[in-house]
Amino acid sequence: MANLQNARVLMLATDGFEESELFEPRQALLDAGAQVTLASIKTDPITGESGGEKGKSITPDTTLDQVELDQFDALVLPGGVGNPDKLRMNAKAVEIARSFMDSKRLVAAICHAPWLLAEADVVAGRRLTSWPSIRTDLANAGADVVDEEVVSDGNLITSRKPDDIPAFNRAVIAALEDVTAAA
Repeated sequence: MANLQNARVLMLATDGFEESELFEPRQALLDAGAQVTLASIKTDPITGESGGEKGKSITPDTTLDQVELDQFDALVLPGGVGNPDKLRMNAKAVEIARSFMDSKRLVAAICHAPWLLAEADVVAGRRLTSWPSIRTDLANAGADVVDEEVVSDGNLITSRKPDDIPAFNRAVIAALEDVTAAA
């Protein structure tokens, strides 16, 4: 069992997140002992989707504007179609993603979430994967896009879809163990 007692993880999401891609990695991180903070555009409850239907809701811990970037070791980005599409149009969300990538802190994105990274202009020359429908966008942003369950490229971990969550969680937790062991 992982021991991430000192790990501080920021998750970004808004309405339209893929339910399993937020709740399952969040729970895995909490179970491993990490502190997880969910930030959104507002602190009103946000609602996920599952199979195209409305899913469970969760209340964010803070707003994007209140996030203190130096307080976190890692950024985890759940997918869904609407969630990253809304976040990539939010200047603060783009700034947060860019800051984590520029500072070489761990960034993990699943499904459609790499859209936010493309918007932040941080995927050029990076090897990653995603949901099939955004792969052309990522390639056009300069990424080396592959079709694999989980891809680790330095500080960046990506996965394709909900079926990949177990491998995604393992990769994120292993990388966080390395980060916290080095601290």
